[in-house]
Amino acid sequence: MGAHEESGVARHRFDVADAAPLLLDSRGVVTGWTGDARRLLAYPASEAVGRKLADLLVAEDAQRVPDLVERCRRDGGWAGLLTARRKDGRRVRVAARIASAEEAQGAPRWLVLLSELAGATGWDMSRTVLEQMVADAPVGIAIVDTDLRFVWSNTALEQFGGGPAASRLGLRFADVQPGMDAHAVEAQMRHVLETGEAVVGYEHVGRVRSAPLRETAHMLSFSRLEDDQGRPIGVYYTVVDMTERHRARQRLALLDRAGESIGRTLDLNRTAQELADVAVPGLADFVSVDLLESVLGGAEPAPGPLADTGEPVALRRAGFRSAQQDLVDAVIAIGEVVEFRPGTPPVRCLATGRSWLGERIDPRAKDWTTDVPSGRPATFRELGLHSVLTVPLRSRGITLGVTTFFRRDRRESFDEGDLRLAEDLVTRAAVCVDNARRYTRERDAALVLQRSLLPHRLPEQGAVDVAACYRPADELTGLGGDWYDLIPLSGARVALVVGEVPGHGIDAAAAMGQLRTAVRTLAALDLPPEEVLAHLDDLVARTAREDGAEPGTAGSAGSRSVGAGCLYVVYDPVDGGCAMAAAGHPAPAVVRPDGSVVFADLPQGPPLGVGGPPFEAVAMSLDEGSTLVLHTDGLLARGETWAVDAGRERLRRALEHGAPLDAYCRTVVDTLVPARPYDDVALLMARTKRLGSGQVADWELPSDPAVVAQARRTATGQLARWGLDELAFTTELVVSELVTNAIRYATGTIRLRLIRERTLVCEVFDGGATAPHLRHPRTTDEGGRGLLLVSQLTQRWGTRFVADGKIIWAEQSLTDLTD
Repeated sequence: MGAHEESGVARHRFDVADAAPLLLDSRGVVTGWTGDARRLLAYPASEAVGRKLADLLVAEDAQRVPDLVERCRRDGGWAGLLTARRKDGRRVRVAARIASAEEAQGAPRWLVLLSELAGATGWDMSRTVLEQMVADAPVGIAIVDTDLRFVWSNTALEQFGGGPAASRLGLRFADVQPGMDAHAVEAQMRHVLETGEAVVGYEHVGRVRSAPLRETAHMLSFSRLEDDQGRPIGVYYTVVDMTERHRARQRLALLDRAGESIGRTLDLNRTAQELADVAVPGLADFVSVDLLESVLGGAEPAPGPLADTGEPVALRRAGFRSAQQDLVDAVIAIGEVVEFRPGTPPVRCLATGRSWLGERIDPRAKDWTTDVPSGRPATFRELGLHSVLTVPLRSRGITLGVTTFFRRDRRESFDEGDLRLAEDLVTRAAVCVDNARRYTRERDAALVLQRSLLPHRLPEQGAVDVAACYRPADELTGLGGDWYDLIPLSGARVALVVGEVPGHGIDAAAAMGQLRTAVRTLAALDLPPEEVLAHLDDLVARTAREDGAEPGTAGSAGSRSVGAGCLYVVYDPVDGGCAMAAAGHPAPAVVRPDGSVVFADLPQGPPLGVGGPPFEAVAMSLDEGSTLVLHTDGLLARGETWAVDAGRERLRRALEHGAPLDAYCRTVVDTLVPARPYDDVALLMARTKRLGSGQVADWELPSDPAVVAQARRTATGQLARWGLDELAFTTELVVSELVTNAIRYATGTIRLRLIRERTLVCEVFDGGATAPHLRHPRTTDEGGRGLLLVSQLTQRWGTRFVADGKIIWAEQSLTDLTD
């Protein structure tokens, strides 16, 4: 279709009253002429009849006559705009309508009606304005026919490639834009031709022949062109360059992804790797992130840029990403030291604190590092790199490292817009890296504090074989306040303790240390488990009040210990007795010698410091070889929450496969919790022992002063049987003093017991409720020196109360004898 067809008709309705009629035969020869035709074109009938219609038109329209004749035969007529030539040579723009003039007999004839457009008010001006608008518009405009071949385009379309308008005529989209997805564009055109539905705002992204390295974006809109009978005759489409808007949208999307992806953890290396992952391939083909060694260690670097000493600068690679595998093998791996030569852009970037853009780097230049895996620095040409950005990682006024962005040969060079985008990415990442650095420093300090407060090694004793495992929480939640302990008690007994302070960080670790110290102090008093927890609860509540916090509010600012949990267990290897009490803490599991697993039916007391009913203890007897499993609730957790029944079932399954105790403990933790759990985990496993009958000797004594000598003889006889004659003198004195005190100050039955374990324990039981006190007698006093001598000659001594009385005990070391 020509550029003039239909547009005029659409704006000037054809009026038969103003038309000049004439007749044509089937060959397009004028056979009838009228006065109106003579007035319009100035030809008399004698000169007009016999001429072909083409002779009455200007040359360019004369060439269209055969096609018009064919269309008239096919469609039964035609309407459009033509330019006629008057006899005097003047051009006349006319609107033409051709219709079949049927006769009963004879060859087909055609009636032609011509109407001069010069008389249409405003048409010439409108047509001129429209032609200028279309021709001079900054938007690319083109018309294709039903075969999708170009029939017209304006000058602005040339900016999108494909050559001048004249060279497009008769060609298809794929012929003039081979770099673009012609199939997709032509599919839109066919859709418009078939349905008549306009397509507005179709965005096409690709590369054009004129700029093969640059990704371009065009917005196309398509409309169908129809004749006056509604039949499609072509497609009119416009093209707008959306490249800059597309790139801006891509940059915003990249920044959005960076906001979602960078800093998801408080791990320095993972944060650096997240920066590299986000930037490839959206911004660069290869990205490396190198951090100062002090930053990775959590130290506080000096403010400002690094000093330029003229020496190589050593960093450590914390992250990199390459769009192609070949570069991965040629670069320094994560965790390795990267040493940049003096004067190179990364060093200048660190020294000035300013970014550097290299649109085109010297392909013959060698890599900026002094050491590479291949042993020889490769040139940028060998690596296929041609454009680079270096951006310092800076946050809160300190320099953390440098990020380097490269593009390979098949992509366009970096520009100022890319530099601004890279700086935005690095700025966001630098804040996350600095947060991770600060967290690393605090977490390391808390970890050192907590590990210093936890037992470095569990004390040697003969009641249980023991193994313990502590696993701190992940980097998001931080270090917690979980702890475990084993405390030797009198009479060869041991106390097993596991506890947990709410919260995380240094405060929680410090609060844990305070509680652990308090528990050890209370344990030295030989109190029952429920009384230990009661005293501990009073201590936490009192501390909270002194700090200005209200008791009963867990985790209050006044005391981090409020709301803490604790499990306190006492095991006696003499008879296998086990007593325990809990304050807001999971009950322990017991693995029987046959491998079956049960959980202690232990009443749950309230957490420490929050108030509530008194603590209750339960007692049970454990067979030798049973394993007590004490743990914090992190072992049962899965994510942020945990269900007791489900957690216990997982623990039961993990405990069913026995092993040597140390491996057993590690396996249980590895099975139930990840390497970085959501909450801290402390696990203490104790496999029970029983003292043999040959290690314990006891006697019941009457309340008679004469029995003291007999008690001394009985004790020395037992020491002789044990081969401990060297302790006979001290033991005689201890037995004599303790039995004498029991006879003098107590009532009821007196029992003497000797226990040979790692120490020699001498115990005297009586029914009294008053504990003896150590006195420092004056030189003139006749008595009162017995307990003073006992304290001087033994390792330690003390009193513990039992249900029906008290036991006074003293221990002597056996280590010196064996040495």
